[in-house]
Amino acid sequence: MTAVTKLATTTTPAKPKRLANPKSPKTHLSPKTPDKTPISRRSSCRKTGQDSSRRGLKKRIYYSVVEYDGEEFVVGDDVYVKRTDDDVEPSEDEVEECRVCYADKNCVMLECEDCLGGFHLSCLNPPLRKVPKGDWICAFCKGRKMGKVVEYPKPPKGKIVKKTAKERLLASQLFAARIMSLWKEKDGTFGTNVCWYVIPEETNAGRREHNLKRELFKTNHFQDIEMESIIRHCYVMSPKEYSKANDQGDDVFYCEYEYDIHWHSFKRIDEIKSSKNDDGEDADKDKDWNLLNEYISDTEEELEFEKESIKVSSVNRQKKIGRAPNSHKGRVLGGQRIGIQKISEHIRCHKQTELERGKGAVRLASLTKSLPCREKEMTEITAFIKGSISEDQCLGRCLYIHGVPGTGKTMSVHAVMEDLKLEVNRRSMKPYSFIEINCLKLSSPENIYKVIYEALSGHRIGWKKALHILNSRFSERSNKCKNSDQPCVILIDELDVLVTRNQSVLYNILDWPTKPNSKLVIIGIANTMDLPEKLLPRISSRMGIQRLCFAPYNYQQLQEIIFCRLDGSNVFDKQAIEFASRKVAAISGDARRALEICRRAAELANYRRKTSKSDFSSDIAKDSNTGKCFVDMDDVEAAIQEMFQAPHIQVIRSCSKLSKIVLVAIVHVLCRTGMSELTFEKLAMSVSSLCSNNGEDVPAWDSILKASCKLGECKIIICNDASMHRFQKLQLNFPSDDVIFALKNCQEVPWLAKYM
Repeated sequence: MTAVTKLATTTTPAKPKRLANPKSPKTHLSPKTPDKTPISRRSSCRKTGQDSSRRGLKKRIYYSVVEYDGEEFVVGDDVYVKRTDDDVEPSEDEVEECRVCYADKNCVMLECEDCLGGFHLSCLNPPLRKVPKGDWICAFCKGRKMGKVVEYPKPPKGKIVKKTAKERLLASQLFAARIMSLWKEKDGTFGTNVCWYVIPEETNAGRREHNLKRELFKTNHFQDIEMESIIRHCYVMSPKEYSKANDQGDDVFYCEYEYDIHWHSFKRIDEIKSSKNDDGEDADKDKDWNLLNEYISDTEEELEFEKESIKVSSVNRQKKIGRAPNSHKGRVLGGQRIGIQKISEHIRCHKQTELERGKGAVRLASLTKSLPCREKEMTEITAFIKGSISEDQCLGRCLYIHGVPGTGKTMSVHAVMEDLKLEVNRRSMKPYSFIEINCLKLSSPENIYKVIYEALSGHRIGWKKALHILNSRFSERSNKCKNSDQPCVILIDELDVLVTRNQSVLYNILDWPTKPNSKLVIIGIANTMDLPEKLLPRISSRMGIQRLCFAPYNYQQLQEIIFCRLDGSNVFDKQAIEFASRKVAAISGDARRALEICRRAAELANYRRKTSKSDFSSDIAKDSNTGKCFVDMDDVEAAIQEMFQAPHIQVIRSCSKLSKIVLVAIVHVLCRTGMSELTFEKLAMSVSSLCSNNGEDVPAWDSILKASCKLGECKIIICNDASMHRFQKLQLNFPSDDVIFALKNCQEVPWLAKYM
């Protein structure tokens, strides 16, 4: 076998392909520098005035294309890489076998979206004549979802079932990487710099429900390895490319996010590319020039060496198996020997301590198995949805859910929709479409039309055209629309954001369910209890009388929520949890605030143990054996003091008398209207009303404006730009609970407490 080096004539690498004939003709072309620009002999000799002995120290020669053992590798290709020296390369004629007959017939196979197993059309029960459209799930996976014990057919006697490269990669038996650069050492060995991919199980967060079976994450971990550790090509595609890859083989994978191995964070790759494109061209030119200085070849001897084609026989390659693929003549290139190296932290399954598991359980982002203390509300939501979409006519209906923040409104609806999804999969309930919209993510209220249309049809259009199509869809139920016969459930979170001057957006949305053939169910969520009464009569009448109130949690319910998340773990002291629950229940009843206090208390306890003189690991083991709690009352009290005595709390307590009245007026107006912002005109009128009703001197509007500007300079409130001060919009930069906590016992203005 031969290794032939080539220089690409264009800056874009060619698409990788498998060569049928390994003995391809040799080509004698010049190598490539990392900036993908060919370097001529004249320019390289003119580059610097150093002597030839110093220039001869550079040994690496970079290429854009390398043909190694009959297969062509280009910069930018995705490849399988061995994990250990003992890994056996898959055969060239590797074919996935059917899960039923375990034969590799030359016929069409269906892949299950759940288990990624292959099935012949004739082996299915009942057999299929053609490939079905859309996603397909095998009968074995459907049985498991319904709770049945299902086993695949056993292979024939003597049949050895071999794993494909895809199965070995998803089982953490192979690596996947992207080739970033290719080079040849002066002794003739070839090397490459790769960027590693990881599967979801190898990240700190683990595999989540939304992760695809073929999903990989690109990392910021780069490493130098030898070419002999590469097995063959695989294809890692973007979401747009993956959606079109129907018949691209078994080595196709999906990658949308980049995983930071140091901070354990995810970022969309499109955002990374857009941020890189914003950099100046001058910086790119300087970077390319520096790379040119580093890797350029200058001497006559090297130029002759570059033209040689290196022959690598398979016999020599088998002899090199004793050396690890990422080591070279005793020099380590990026790590230990593959067979004995310690796997990196982002790949190794980190064994968490009891305290770390407890801290992770009370994080807001952690998923819970069940939602306690809201069984009654969830039953009402389930009955409402089933009664709306289970009827023969399926008339449209509206449900308005209200309650203070942090009482589980949105989470309860999500839990109900998950339960109903299982019933639809069991075919015990009529299928329907579900759309969720958070109005805080909309740039304008009118954009909700195009969000709904995109969710129903998959196409993006302007909001005016979307409104016209949706009006005809829900009034006439046009058969041209996809899934027009299915009922549609729309969850609109933060419904009060859609309130405009003429309230036309809310009117159009709430008017659709009243049409006879709409088959539309709308669930609106907001924090204001009396939002329907503040709307126009034509809108409040269409909202209906069905409402559901989520009351604030009491301290017993907050305790139950925390204990449910800990799931029997003895990390927190029970009295400490009760203390945190009573403190939060007395202020707002916000479950998120209680969980945040527990999380911070666990962090303080962890920091205190690590900084103590005794051994941290021995203390953990000792406390686990004796049953002693890690987080006690002192940690929770310190977390509460830290949360409720933050710098902005001190600023609110130390501000002027008029500034305190302004803050209380903002909280009063926002709680009364249910909006997230107000105009300066409404604020000034509210301040004047509060002062006149409590015997205070009514301040002038310029004094109120001056106090508001000072609060804006301290970042207590956010002031938006406007052409006139009276129409300038203001909003709190911190939760209203912090203002209430800071001013509830104000001695300077004692009457403020009755307005909070």
